Amino acid sequence: MKLETYLQDVESVAIGGHVKPDGDCVGSTLAVYNYIKTYFPQIEVTMYLEPIPNIFKFLKGSDQIVSACEQDRRYDLFLTLDCGDIGRLGLAAKYFETARKTICIDHHISNHSFADINYIFPEASSTSELVFGVLEEEKLTREIAECIYVGIVHDTGVFQYSCTSAKTMNIAGKLMELGIDFTKIVDDTFYKKTFQQNRILGQALVDSRLYLDGKCIATVVTRAQMQEFEVEPKHLEGIVQQLRVTKDVEAAMFLYETPEGDYKVSMRSNGIVDVAGILEGFGGGGHVRAAGATVSGAPEEIIEKILQKVSEQL
Repeated sequence: MKLETYLQDVESVAIGGHVKPDGDCVGSTLAVYNYIKTYFPQIEVTMYLEPIPNIFKFLKGSDQIVSACEQDRRYDLFLTLDCGDIGRLGLAAKYFETARKTICIDHHISNHSFADINYIFPEASSTSELVFGVLEEEKLTREIAECIYVGIVHDTGVFQYSCTSAKTMNIAGKLMELGIDFTKIVDDTFYKKTFQQNRILGQALVDSRLYLDGKCIATVVTRAQMQEFEVEPKHLEGIVQQLRVTKDVEAAMFLYETPEGDYKVSMRSNGIVDVAGILEGFGGGGHVRAAGATVSGAPEEIIEKILQKVSEQL
């Protein structure tokens, strides 16, 4: 599949990604946005995303993101990237539903091919890796390469997750050859944390508990703690990953309280546990080794229910 094929004779395009956009969502959508703006200037293109983390705002086109979807209109083409189902598109879903044609590019195993044209490869490291494949390599600019690299770096945990393949590394090498500052990208968007982020990470680790004979670890951050440490949900990135690398742990679980009183659950697996399969039963989804869901109830009850499903796989 080459994206240029579907941009012929198109006058308007909308681009969307999942709610609470992460690095892969931001990188893949911005890569496609910049590609269309550069090589198809005659096309009116609008990118709909919820507000993105500040660490990604150095990427070209990030200042053009539209986070309000108040106007009713119909696009010739809607491109959804890194989004497993239409409900995860948030407010932009109304433009997807009325578009004349829809395309979904994604790597989530829980994706049920909800678009007219579906380019779904769960074995890919990231949606950004798939975007590299649908764009002509000779048309990749440094700015587009930066977007793709950010997406790959964040969904592979800087190339350490099992989703990283030889193909992934080969693509990363080609992006590096385009002159991106790859070390700065990794430091500034993946490793660098504020003082407040380090403090909430420390608190989350202190509060963590082992379950199932040390095979599972879990911790919870409440709204009160987030206010005490002066952090928002976007500042909690990386906590579940730190839990995952605990010795002898097979599954890690991180919960934080939402303003509505529900709990956002993030899970990571070290290989045995299919966390996507577990969280699909709680209305979520994702990848075999990385998944999420939003669940109602007391955190202790949520953890206990999920632990029951984890124990069945151990």
